[in-house]
Amino acid sequence: MLASERRSLVSKAKTLYESMRLRLEKEFGGQFVAIEPESQDFFIGQSFDSAVTAARTSHPNRVTYTIRIGHQAAFHIGLMEQ
Repeated sequence: MLASERRSLVSKAKTLYESMRLRLEKEFGGQFVAIEPESQDFFIGQSFDSAVTAARTSHPNRVTYTIRIGHQAAFHIGLMEQ
C-alpha cells in the first residue's frame, strides 16, 4: 500500500470514528474499535486483538484502522513522570 493510500484510509477511518465517537464512548469506552473505511463496518472488542480479528474475519483482504475508544491511539507508549 502506498503512503498516500494509507493516509487516505486513516483519514476516512478517523472521520467515521468522529461521526460515532459520542455513542461509542458512552457504550464502549475503553474498548477497541477496528474500522474498515471502505464498507464503513466497525468491530468492537475488549482487546485490540479481538477487534482486529473480527474485522479480518469479515474483511480478510482489507486494511483496518484500530483505536482505543475514548483515547487518541490504540496504545500509549512512554514513561510516567514522578
